[in-house]
Amino acid sequence: MAKCEICGKSVQFGNNVSHSNRKTSKIWKPNIKKIRVLENGRNLKRFVCTRCIRSGKITKAV
Repeated sequence: MAKCEICGKSVQFGNNVSHSNRKTSKIWKPNIKKIRVLENGRNLKRFVCTRCIRSGKITKAV
């Protein structure tokens, strides 16, 4: 579910690296919000990342 429906941004995988250089698995999730979006004259609920909201790629419905 952690995926932006506008830009497709989703989870990223990597490692936490400690000071002693030990590696443990780590997952980074994007900041996803469920908001009402105005799309083709209709109000729809979409999962959108905050970067898309901030940059104006979508128009919020009121």
